[in-house]
Amino acid sequence: MTSTNRKILVTSALPYANGPIHLGHLLEYIQTDIWVRFQKMRGHETYYVCADDAHGTPIMLKAQQLGITPEDMIKQVREEHMADFADFNIEFDNYHSTHSDENKAFAEQIYTRLDEKGYIKRRTISQLFDPEKQMFLPDRFVKGTCPKCKSEDQNGDNCDNCGETYSPTDLINPISVVSGATPVLKDSEHYFFDLPAFEQMLKDWTRSGALQEEMANKLNEWFESGLKQWDISRDAPYFGFEIPNAPGKYFYVWLDAPIGYMGSFKNLCDKKGINFDEFWKKDSDAELYHFIGKDIIYFHSLFWPAMLKGADYRQPTSVYAHGFVTVNGTKMSKSKGTFIKGRTYLDHLNPEYLRYYFAAKLTSRIDDLDLNLEDFAQRVNSDLVGKVVNIASRCASFISKKFDGMLSSNIADQALADEVMAGGDSIAALYESREFGKAMREIMALADKVNEYIAVKEPWQLIKEDGKQQEVQDICSLGINLFRILMIYLKPVLPELSAKTAAFLNDELVWEGHKMLLVDHKVNKFKALLQRVEMDKVNAMVEDSKENLMNANAAPAAPLSKHLNDEPIADEIGFDDFAKVDLRIAKIITAEHVEKANKLLRIEVDLGGETRQIFAGIKSAYQPEDLVGKLTVVVANLAPRKMRFGMSEGMIIAAGPGGKDIFILSPDNGAEPGMRVM
Repeated sequence: MTSTNRKILVTSALPYANGPIHLGHLLEYIQTDIWVRFQKMRGHETYYVCADDAHGTPIMLKAQQLGITPEDMIKQVREEHMADFADFNIEFDNYHSTHSDENKAFAEQIYTRLDEKGYIKRRTISQLFDPEKQMFLPDRFVKGTCPKCKSEDQNGDNCDNCGETYSPTDLINPISVVSGATPVLKDSEHYFFDLPAFEQMLKDWTRSGALQEEMANKLNEWFESGLKQWDISRDAPYFGFEIPNAPGKYFYVWLDAPIGYMGSFKNLCDKKGINFDEFWKKDSDAELYHFIGKDIIYFHSLFWPAMLKGADYRQPTSVYAHGFVTVNGTKMSKSKGTFIKGRTYLDHLNPEYLRYYFAAKLTSRIDDLDLNLEDFAQRVNSDLVGKVVNIASRCASFISKKFDGMLSSNIADQALADEVMAGGDSIAALYESREFGKAMREIMALADKVNEYIAVKEPWQLIKEDGKQQEVQDICSLGINLFRILMIYLKPVLPELSAKTAAFLNDELVWEGHKMLLVDHKVNKFKALLQRVEMDKVNAMVEDSKENLMNANAAPAAPLSKHLNDEPIADEIGFDDFAKVDLRIAKIITAEHVEKANKLLRIEVDLGGETRQIFAGIKSAYQPEDLVGKLTVVVANLAPRKMRFGMSEGMIIAAGPGGKDIFILSPDNGAEPGMRVM
């Protein structure tokens, strides 16, 4: 859509409030932020809202592990998420939480409207129940043997080995991931959203142009197999919103998560005096766009538009899906250091580098995007430093030193100026259609032409000749002007570099400014705008990412996660390799701080008559005196490792994202030192 005076509401998928933001997440928020900044530059009334997805079993359980309330945990995570996003120059108009009054009100309203129209069905189902934790188990909290191929340790709803999908009740020898207990079947009344009632509406909507073609084709598989009613309730204990008039029943997290878009926007409307209904009423002429990952297509393109339709709200204008991030051609890997947290990246590198690299590779399709770290450094250095900033570097010193910062009133090459200015229409169309990679290529092609012009004119030689002063001012003024236009084109991608450029040029860099040149205009003294990417900093980032995982002799694992791809699986090993690991119960005899070590504790353990010394990187999570007498699990056959503090003779098994969130395995139920775990 290209009409003027557009009203646009944009969202990104809500990050789950149980772990940090990583580079895989950031692809989506950077993509969305670029598109939103472009729309705002074009003068459209545009709002970008998001929130933390704060409900569900994983959050409830992790808060229990931490010994804090879920409310305290999600508050802390939200603050961390907001800091990460801000430091990557992702500019939300509002960042809220699904655990909010606004979201509760909309969830109850939508549910009630659906119920009154007969779209909520109730029936009793049998589910696996953890008798120790006294809770029903979501699919991902049950493991067992695949009923088809008989592979062990498979998830509750599908087999990683053969690809079979099934119900958790079909598993052979199921166990609870939460407690290790054998679950039992228990009946419970559940509430279902009647998705099949919206089949024709969804067929029409998914083929209306609202979705990418690949998405629409993928969704057709659901229609072919037949839509099924969607279970929207969960039993207590559960962290979420209780269903109206249904004590002990809670909305499934995926019901109120997308409603969180409405809740966050309503929160913004109340603060800014915006008319909420203009954007959400069923006959709204405002535009509503969701940017999401390809793994949550079904929720946003089937369940969500049907819920909105049934509750008398508008459907999204478009849902835009993107692929996953790979690093150096493979899945993000913790052991290789390519599972990189946003904060780890920021500790080493400029966020604008990543914003540009993602932009240079993003398309409107659902392709995975590879972050090749060598290509990343080379492309940023070549394009941004070697081409764009180089134009300003070549010209600015002459303008500052020889002409008192004044740009000429003459246009040295009108044809070149016209060509660069005319590029704006094509680049705008590419931004609009999310073809960011093509836009970056067009911008860099123009930058090449400007650099070629300056190289041919050689103002550094002309300045030495008598009577060439005006020509030098004209050449360098044109160079500065064309650099300015290129930075207008790049402003949605590089807000920080654009702000520095605006300060240098005494200009706001508005989009329409690409159609004009600055003449007889005073600029400020030029300062270095952007440094080259140094591979030693990239390598240090990778090393630090390895340290996050393999911190001394502790092995923090991924936290419980709502989505499979929230935390990538580490590199695969065969069962024979895994079978070699000798896990034993050990009793901690002594524990003490290690002098001059920030993360290590020296621990002595009893392995059933044998004493071992182990250095473990769990100092941030435990006081030594609190560990003495505890049972834990150690890798008993790990080769001794000589450290500068002494010999470490094993590994204590721990899990968690790091920092204070590291938890040693603490077996009970009659466990004895030396007992083998497997």
